[in-house]
Amino acid sequence: MAQTTAPVADAPADPVAPIRAPRGKGRRLRGAIAHKLGVAILSGEFAPGETLSSEVVFAESLDVSRSAYREGIQVLTAKGLVESRPKTGTRVLPRDRWNLLDPDVLAWAFAGEPDPQLVRSLFELRLIIEPAAAGIAATSRDRADLKQMKDALAAMRRHSLATEPGRTADRQFHDAILRATRNDALVVLSASIGAAVSWTTQFKQRSRALPRNPIPDHVLVYEAIAAADATAASAAMRRLVELALEDTQSAMAG
Repeated sequence: MAQTTAPVADAPADPVAPIRAPRGKGRRLRGAIAHKLGVAILSGEFAPGETLSSEVVFAESLDVSRSAYREGIQVLTAKGLVESRPKTGTRVLPRDRWNLLDPDVLAWAFAGEPDPQLVRSLFELRLIIEPAAAGIAATSRDRADLKQMKDALAAMRRHSLATEPGRTADRQFHDAILRATRNDALVVLSASIGAAVSWTTQFKQRSRALPRNPIPDHVLVYEAIAAADATAASAAMRRLVELALEDTQSAMAG
């Protein structure tokens, strides 16, 4: 019985020039493809509404199998960056469909020069969530929560925020506060808030050292939470985030 081959959709008349992805296997290769395409989309190289080249063209240009390319596209689809339809191909979705709080999407956004609008949006989100979370944590935390915050502060001092271990400790500090609220909805946001904290801190130091040491700001938040002073904890966290925004805007202007 003769076998038939499924027709391949024609490439768009003006396909977007594909970009090269590193070779690899399995999940690593899928992640590399998603990373390359994700960075291109977040940087504006592929604009919303733009149709990517056909599966065949992209797979060949990236030197990967079609199945690996499809898996990479599935990652982007799950994060709201693209959609694929028969005959029309893969199209970049409007910005308001993107899952900008996904840690991977945030990483792709900060791989190059981040969009100032996105940076401001992240800090506005933090200003809405984190001061309130610190206030709640001040009245709901227990000894274990305080120990996690204190240990994170110690690691921040030991490594400094100019290092990856220091930024990891910074993320753990903010994560511990969200978890100390005992609010499941806030805890769900811990990965997103943590990623925003980490990437903005790293971005501020790309071209120069931090303009000031932000660790004392974190200490004030911790001391207020340890004292069970919700008002002071909320105010200290608000000030911490506002100063971080000022530092980030300075880095972007410079």
